Amino acid sequence: MYGQRLARIDKGAGDFATAADVEAEKAILGVIRAARPDDAVLGEEGGEHGAADSARRWLVDPLCGTLNYAAGTMLVAVNVALRDGAAAVADPFSGEVFFTDGKTAWVRQDEVDAPLVPTGATRLVDVNLDPPFPSAPEFRAVDLLAHPDFVEWFGPRVVSTTLALAWVAAGKRAAYVTDGGDLSGSVHFAAGIAVCRAAGCVVTGIDGAPVGQAGRGLVAAADAETHGLLISMIRSLR
Repeated sequence: MYGQRLARIDKGAGDFATAADVEAEKAILGVIRAARPDDAVLGEEGGEHGAADSARRWLVDPLCGTLNYAAGTMLVAVNVALRDGAAAVADPFSGEVFFTDGKTAWVRQDEVDAPLVPTGATRLVDVNLDPPFPSAPEFRAVDLLAHPDFVEWFGPRVVSTTLALAWVAAGKRAAYVTDGGDLSGSVHFAAGIAVCRAAGCVVTGIDGAPVGQAGRGLVAAADAETHGLLISMIRSLR
């Protein structure tokens, strides 16, 4: 459907879905249902499916970067995560699939698998500027871009899709920063977080606490030095 004029399904607060989101989720659910019919699934568009007490639960974001997609911009991700740590993030335009079994992390392209090797060498930090901003006015990611140390150390990027998380694991980005609450169970972020962790990245909330109920938002960095610099900057802003 890419490149077609797609009707928008209003979800409120400026958010929307398209027929591409809905059909992509149906396709993913079809694959999961065929292989694991008793598993529970939480889909961004269709909500909960299956038994709530199922031992296995999937988190599905069929198209992360809907606005990019609808605008004809090839920066989107397909996120599928199993709550035990296994996950995959697909870039449908590059053909790359970033995946983990919960222990190791790989990228598959043209049927060839290669281990993910994060590095801060690019010094490129992707910052999510999309609302809402639950930590404002105490902290807003946009303020980080004007921090003098950030300007000295890093170059900002705004991809507006969680594909950037997979890029941290792959060494294409030094870090990714977003505001928010508990993102560990989010259909948008769970897959990218799992891939980053398995690749050896440093992943915490914006306050340095573990991602989860104790940590708000997300700082995923390729290495400890990059993570430490960003946390220090965020704390100085707060």
